[in-house]
Amino acid sequence: MQGNLPPEAQEKLEELQDLQETAQKVAAQKEQAESSLTESKTALEALDDIDEDTTMYREVGELLVETEYDDAHEELSESVDSLEIRVEQLTKQEERVQEQFESLQEELQQMLQGGGAGGPGGAGGPMGPGGAGGA
Repeated sequence: MQGNLPPEAQEKLEELQDLQETAQKVAAQKEQAESSLTESKTALEALDDIDEDTTMYREVGELLVETEYDDAHEELSESVDSLEIRVEQLTKQEERVQEQFESLQEELQQMLQGGGAGGPGGAGGPMGPGGAGGA
């Protein structure tokens, strides 16, 4: 089916596929950042319930190293702040990619509908809103 597309439409379709891959990568990165953020927030909340004099350890590679309450609290707070910013950035990036995808999808549909109107009709139908919309 793609072999029957005009070169401009084929190029737009390839751009759409690239954007879809980018969207999937951004979504995976966002999911990972959100997961890390949840873990860090949970750890910080748990730390608030612990007596400051309690002996604590943190993971360094495969080792547990003794750490001070204040150091642990500061590191977790910084981690939460950093991850919140990362999630916010990824959310904005996800929105931009989605807007680009929708815009490009609309361009492709208009291109195919415009090109298929005067022709035999086969080129515009299969790749119309249903065909490109599912990609």
